[in-house]
Amino acid sequence: MARVTAFTDEPILSKGLADLMPEGADLSLVAVLDNLTGIIGKLEALRPDVLLVDLTPEVNFGVLTELRHAVPECSIVLWVRTISKELAYQAMEIGVRGILRKTSPPDIMVKCLQKVSEGDLWFEKTLTSSFLGSKTVTLTKRERQLVTLLAQGLKNKEIASMLFISEGTVKVYLSRLFHKVGVKDRFELALYGLKNLENPITRQAMWEDRGGTDNMASAEQSLRSLVFDNAAEKRPSNTVVLKPRVLVS
Repeated sequence: MARVTAFTDEPILSKGLADLMPEGADLSLVAVLDNLTGIIGKLEALRPDVLLVDLTPEVNFGVLTELRHAVPECSIVLWVRTISKELAYQAMEIGVRGILRKTSPPDIMVKCLQKVSEGDLWFEKTLTSSFLGSKTVTLTKRERQLVTLLAQGLKNKEIASMLFISEGTVKVYLSRLFHKVGVKDRFELALYGLKNLENPITRQAMWEDRGGTDNMASAEQSLRSLVFDNAAEKRPSNTVVLKPRVLVS
C-alpha cells in the first residue's frame, strides 16, 4: 500500500482526498498538511511514498527544490488548476513525477497517484512535447540501446553491465548524446527516448544479439520495463503516462 501525504490549505480538498482513499484501498492518506512552516520535518518523520502538492501561491521553484531534496525517495505530484510552462519544465528538471489537474475526475486522480507510486511519470502530452522540442536526430543501434536503458531508470553501472562496456564508455556515450540530441541532462535524454523511440530496441533483442537468452529471467528481476502505456485506460486524452521505474537523476 502506497502512503500518500498531501499539502493543501483548502479544508474541502482535504476532506475530498480522505474520501477518495478509504481504509483498505491501494492508497493510504497518512496526513494532510496545511502549512509550509515546518513541513520538512513533518515529511522526514512521515516518509510518504507520494507527496501531492497543491500549487498555492506560496509554492514556487525554491519550495519544490527544497521538498525534493528533503525526501528524495518520495514521488512528488503537483496538483494544479493552471501552471506556467516555465514552472512545469523546472518541476520536471528537479524530478517532480507528475502534474495533475484539479479538474481531473476522482478516478483519474487515484490512477495518477497509483501510477506515480509504482514509479511512473504522469505529464500532459502538450507539456512533454513542447519540453522535448521537435529536433529530429538519427541514433545508432548502440545509442538507441543506451537511451532505452537510461529511460528505464538504469544507472551507468547497470547500463555498462547490460551492454558489456565500461562505465567510462557509458559516460562518453552520454556526453555525445547530450550534444547530439540537444538536451542538458539524463532526465531530458530519458524523456527524449520515451517520446521518440516508439519501437525501442528491446532487452530481448540485446540478449539475442549476443546469443544469450538463458539469462533473461534473472535479468528481468533487476531491470525495469520501458513502457509507453498505450493501453486503453480511462484517462484524459491529453495525458501521457511514462514509465521509467526509477527516477532518472
